[in-house]
Amino acid sequence: MNQPNKPEETYIDTSDAKESREFLAEKVAELTQKLETLPAVVEPMQRAKLLLDLANAELGMTQMSDVWNHAKMAFDICIAHEEWQLAIEACDLLYQTEQPSSIVALGHGVWLSVTYPVEPEYSINMLNNVINETTDDADGAALAAITAHFIVDQRTDGEKSKDLKVLTSNMLAKVAQRHSQVETQVGLDVWMDKLQLREPDVFLPRMSMVVGAIVGDGNWWFDRDALKSKIAH
Repeated sequence: MNQPNKPEETYIDTSDAKESREFLAEKVAELTQKLETLPAVVEPMQRAKLLLDLANAELGMTQMSDVWNHAKMAFDICIAHEEWQLAIEACDLLYQTEQPSSIVALGHGVWLSVTYPVEPEYSINMLNNVINETTDDADGAALAAITAHFIVDQRTDGEKSKDLKVLTSNMLAKVAQRHSQVETQVGLDVWMDKLQLREPDVFLPRMSMVVGAIVGDGNWWFDRDALKSKIAH
């Protein structure tokens, strides 16, 4: 009688993971030392960028409390110095920590990325996070997807616009499928008309309400009216 073949032994190589973790640990130590030895009087954005680099390394180490502390410090500096894009990066890090206020950080990142004319990739990323946080039957995901599509249309042209519109069109189609089981272009058109997703004067205020609900009353880290007044300056 033939003996059954023995299953091949599975070998899991953990050396790469170990090396990666050692590299990150060294990076955390290096950046921590740089922060601690910064002169008392230093250009604020130099400190903010170091804090963001440190938070990124700590995220790789899953040191979530440290990530939160350092990314929030960076966020406050960036807001004070009107560095909106870096402030959005800080919000993204804060969101990824999965701390109690991470969803609040997401709301701030979305508000900044929609309000200010930053690179559209930042806006798409933040709005895609909203989609991932939204239940299938809620309209919030549809509003986030169409807002991302609208931002690409407003802020880009040429090949970059074409490439990003493919991305945001796919986002919209996936949301339509999970929201209302839409499978065809005709169905997508009907769905968009039903939810009034062709009218910025309608969907942008509704998106603003979604962001307000994400952050919650009394949880804003800045004065939105004051920041809006800086757009034209």
